[in-house]
Amino acid sequence: MDWTAFRLSLELAAWTTALLLPLGIVVGRWLAAHRFRGRGFVEALIALPLVLPPTVLGYYLLVSFSRDAPVGQVWHALTGESLSFSFPGIVLASVVFNLPFAIQPVQRAFETIPGHIREAAWCSGLSGWATFVRIELPLIWPGLVSAFVLTFVHTIGEFGVVLMVGGAIDGETRTVAIAIYDRVQAFDDQAAGAMSLLLLVVSFVAIALVYGLTGRGRHLHVR
Repeated sequence: MDWTAFRLSLELAAWTTALLLPLGIVVGRWLAAHRFRGRGFVEALIALPLVLPPTVLGYYLLVSFSRDAPVGQVWHALTGESLSFSFPGIVLASVVFNLPFAIQPVQRAFETIPGHIREAAWCSGLSGWATFVRIELPLIWPGLVSAFVLTFVHTIGEFGVVLMVGGAIDGETRTVAIAIYDRVQAFDDQAAGAMSLLLLVVSFVAIALVYGLTGRGRHLHVR
């Protein structure tokens, strides 16, 4: 068992989720509340990582993170380091390829809130911000739970994009998914099997948690 790679995967998932959840709330609410020309294009752009092959997305991100590209140049100017083949680089890549997992569940949850609930809150004297915090956020918590779990687990198991952008630097960019691939290449079936089983258990527990919590929330709402 490569615990260093597993710890790195957990750290990557934690950073990705922490960065994406606030973005998912803001963008998800904006998309749910507004109808505008080009909305379909924005939603398609957000969903693109779902259908784009990971190696293709990873290639474009790798090119964008190079010192010859604007993103890479800005990062190098600020930190003096390269964004490619680094932990910050795979964090930024993880944010990009997890956009649909963080935004779509929250957007769908916001879309289920009837407009008259907000109007009733405003008529009761609540400000827009108070309505958002005290009314909307509690109502969308199943979507928030789904976004959190899906983003976290998908990041832990991601292989193609992380390998393209970060390589396999031990302790820096070598995640557990890459470690499994390396063990298979080395014919170490015991280590590969142990790490695969760990990811299987983590993924199953996470999905069961999502279905359990969101299902319980729907049941309570109906009652």
